[in-house]
Amino acid sequence: MVDLVTRVPRLPQAGETLAGYSFSLGYGGKGGNQAVTAARLGAHVTLVTRIGSDVFGDGALANYVAAGFDVRYVLRDAQRATGVATILVDDAAQNCIAIAPGANSALSAADVEAANDAIAAADVVVCQLEVPVAAVIAAFRIARAAGVKTIFNPAPAAAVPDEVWQLTDLATPNETEAELLTGIRAGDDEQALRAAQALRARGARAVILTLGTRGSLVVTPDGSERILPVRVDAVDSTGAGDAYVGTLAVCVAAGLSLVEAAQRANLVAALSVTRAGTQTSFPDLRSAEAFVAQHGLTLLAAASSAGVKMEY
Repeated sequence: MVDLVTRVPRLPQAGETLAGYSFSLGYGGKGGNQAVTAARLGAHVTLVTRIGSDVFGDGALANYVAAGFDVRYVLRDAQRATGVATILVDDAAQNCIAIAPGANSALSAADVEAANDAIAAADVVVCQLEVPVAAVIAAFRIARAAGVKTIFNPAPAAAVPDEVWQLTDLATPNETEAELLTGIRAGDDEQALRAAQALRARGARAVILTLGTRGSLVVTPDGSERILPVRVDAVDSTGAGDAYVGTLAVCVAAGLSLVEAAQRANLVAALSVTRAGTQTSFPDLRSAEAFVAQHGLTLLAAASSAGVKMEY
């Protein structure tokens, strides 16, 4: 996705035209954002996606190459435009986003199956719902058959076949997505636990429910643990959830427990909201390590990011 970002004093009401402060063009999409985060933290990333044969697609491909991705499976679509996200960010660092998926909508199971070798060789496979669910199922089937861990970020939230949940090792919804998926409002810790348990009942082995300024909740077959929020002076929250998931994937691939991974993902996501933009806000390995160390932790603990391989 290409992000079209306008800064505004407040989010407009329906039918209102509001003058903004500034405009910027950046590169995004949930899969792209999570992949960039992982690459900056030292992972070897392969991206499987479709982009248009247009100027936005040219820029997106150049961005992926600059990030160090394996781009063998970034396909150019001659019929559809590159996906775009129109983003408004207000003075309170809140945002609203409308997306037009474009070429993402054409990613097929066959496209994913063509990347079979890369998926089977990965440590972690991460999927979202900005591509058709058939592509997600294809990726997770390959991963499960190869013993590769799967992370499902159910965003934008939508009903999916039970098989998706049954192939999911770790689901990572935010509180809004959890409510849309389960009908349970995660307004407090008890409700959040119920929502996470409802997703586990559908087949997900574990759930990490992100709760914004309230931190996150890790729910596994062994129980649940609350991860406290990190207080920072927020500038722009756009992409924070993707920074969280990308960091989580790196930490899981490196062998950390889900609680350890969630603690570090909280910190890296918090660092990202202190900076403007989406991918421009994601820290590199050195700055992430320094910020995590300020909170008494090491980013990857005793594990090493060397050789960690991600498939998005």
